[in-house]
Amino acid sequence: MVIFLIRAAIYVATSALALLVTSRILPDFHLQWSGFFVAVLVFAIAQSILAPFVAKMASRYAPAALGGLGLISALAALFVAQFFPNGLSINGLLTWVLAALIVWVVTTLGVWLLPLIFLKKRLARRAPERATPRKAS
Repeated sequence: MVIFLIRAAIYVATSALALLVTSRILPDFHLQWSGFFVAVLVFAIAQSILAPFVAKMASRYAPAALGGLGLISALAALFVAQFFPNGLSINGLLTWVLAALIVWVVTTLGVWLLPLIFLKKRLARRAPERATPRKAS
C-alpha cells in the first residue's frame, strides 16, 4: 500500500513538473497559478483513467496506434484538464501537438526514473524478506 501511495505521489509530481516545463517552453501554453493544483490533479487523474481506455480502443480498432498510446492519452488528458477554470489553456494546433509530446516525455522519464530513486531502498529491504531459503529435500 505504501508503494502504491509513493507511486501515486510520483505520478502527480511528474505531472506537475511536465505541465510547468511545457508552460515554460511553449508560449501558447498558459498555466495559471490559481488553478495549478486543480490542473495537475485533473491531468493526472484523466491520464490514469484514459490510458487504459485508449489502450483498449487502440488494440481493438487501431493496433498501429499502440506505439503512440502515451501521446494519445497525454493529448486526451490535456484536453480534459483545459476545461477546468483557472487552470490551463492551450492555443493553436502546433501547441497542442508539442504540449502532448513534451508532457509525455517528461512524465515518462519521471515515472521511469523517480521510482528507481525513491523506491530503491524500500524494495531492497523487501527483497530479503521475500527470498526465503529453500530446504534441501
